[in-house]
Amino acid sequence: MRRSKTTFVLAGAAVAALVVSGCGGNGGGGTAGKAPTFNAGITGVVNPSDNEGGTVVYQLSSTPDSMDPGNTYYAFMWNFSRVYARALTTYQPAPGKGGLKLIPDLAAGLGKSSDNGKTWTYHIRPGLKYSDGTPITTKDVKYAIERSNYAPEVMSNGPTYFNAYLVNNTPEYQGPYKDKTGDLKSIETPDDTTIVFHLSQPFADFDYLVSSPQTAPVPQAKDNGADYVKNVISSGSYMFQSYQDGKGATLVRNPHWSASSDTIRKQLPDKITVQFNIAQTTVDQNLIAGNATLDIAGAGIAAQSQAATLSNPTQKGHLDDAQSGALAYVAISTAVKPFDNVHCRKAMEYAVDKVSAQTATGGDIHGDIATTILPPTVSGHVKYDLYKTPGYKGANSPEGLAAAKSELQQCGHPGGFSTNISARSDRPNEIAIAQAVQASLKKVGVNVGIQQYPSGKYFTDAAGAPAFAHSHGLGLMMMAWAADWPDGYGFLQQIIDGTAIKASGNSNLSELNDPSINQMLDTAIGNTDAAARTKAWGDIDKAAMAQAPLVPLLYRKDPLYRPDQATNVYVTEAYGMYDYLNVGVK
Repeated sequence: MRRSKTTFVLAGAAVAALVVSGCGGNGGGGTAGKAPTFNAGITGVVNPSDNEGGTVVYQLSSTPDSMDPGNTYYAFMWNFSRVYARALTTYQPAPGKGGLKLIPDLAAGLGKSSDNGKTWTYHIRPGLKYSDGTPITTKDVKYAIERSNYAPEVMSNGPTYFNAYLVNNTPEYQGPYKDKTGDLKSIETPDDTTIVFHLSQPFADFDYLVSSPQTAPVPQAKDNGADYVKNVISSGSYMFQSYQDGKGATLVRNPHWSASSDTIRKQLPDKITVQFNIAQTTVDQNLIAGNATLDIAGAGIAAQSQAATLSNPTQKGHLDDAQSGALAYVAISTAVKPFDNVHCRKAMEYAVDKVSAQTATGGDIHGDIATTILPPTVSGHVKYDLYKTPGYKGANSPEGLAAAKSELQQCGHPGGFSTNISARSDRPNEIAIAQAVQASLKKVGVNVGIQQYPSGKYFTDAAGAPAFAHSHGLGLMMMAWAADWPDGYGFLQQIIDGTAIKASGNSNLSELNDPSINQMLDTAIGNTDAAARTKAWGDIDKAAMAQAPLVPLLYRKDPLYRPDQATNVYVTEAYGMYDYLNVGVK
């Protein structure tokens, strides 16, 4: 997932009760008169409450890629969409590692596999209804997958795992918008509560795959393609009252949602509003003043806000410095000259001063220096450093400078060259890192221009559109990435597998397409031996880094701010930010 962990695990029902009840958990955010406590939301639930009423106000410095559950790939939207869109499975609402437990959601249970892991069957809960009162069926789940995976001309955001791994027994199928009478035979719905997936190979993580919002049901009769975002039909506890493109959305309680068929959601606030395009420093100020409930992006307060917040004991007590499970990095395009030469890419590995990048964001509160693709929180991580320089100082160390110049010599550019780096215009921390990278590379004669694009269009129209990246000379692209699910495949596949490259909504910004790496990923995910899979992820990480497709910068930490009035607040490791499922207000 695109980006912008407690030490105990409880059973599902007990954790769900802890999250929304008025007892238990950590009251460090002001519960029962206690002073707010730094990192209280990482180790427990802050302000647990069943209080109903009021309005939860989320603010965002940009716009989402989409609020359509089938057309989004930002981590915060996968998190927030669960309020109005129920996938087949989801993550248990709990702080820390408890939030990594996968549980049934729309489905009545986890999947049943057969045919050596190539067939998966799910049964959804009976009697479910949409916000308009019509019944939810498995045919709607099948249709949701068809529209999100087989219609890139309409739904360009999001991964295409289903397209890649379902049996291709309908090769002529063009998706539901071009082929309204077609049928994707690799998904069967023998009755209204059963859905069967037929895969081309074993896929050990399939229960994780169907936790994607792409499996949230969509009634075909109500779908109007790209405009569906303006009138999403809810299957969750809240439904859209209004949506204004570029401005925001308001959600209210779904009258057809039933607690008897949903043990993890509550209907606490009267309304939930999401306000778009608020400057990040203004979002920070509104949180501190109590004029907003949470920053929905979950990327932490801006560097400009940090010093004052950290130096004020009361304000610091409202912070949770969350290990997001994300990697901040510079993608190096293998398709933009001169980076089609691996030695030019390796020169970037040696030249970038990672300490200056860390300092630009405010120091280690925003993350630890990274040397691998997989963060330490993801299964399969192995510690290594292929491009080591003293103190991670890159070209600001004699050794790093010499190594970078040697690689430039080997790629035919001993004096350097010019290129561009892209960054998201509404993310001040990302721009600050890009400026630090720019300064590092100048030391070796590489002149970098910084090109800024809005988050909401960064992947559809700019860095994630290869033709645009090529024509605008985006040799380098700022990126932050978190796992689609918490293992090596869920982290690696969409950013280093050549089969994942798309014309728009692309996440493999490096356009790395090494057949051996692609095959390593396919082989590993089909292995039913968990230990062997885990080892494979580390091997694939090293194999990819040998090709220098990206410069790892930081294993991200995000200082999140929780105002006193916010209830049921905790960091979930599933998304590396606050869990938005049952947030309320006092």
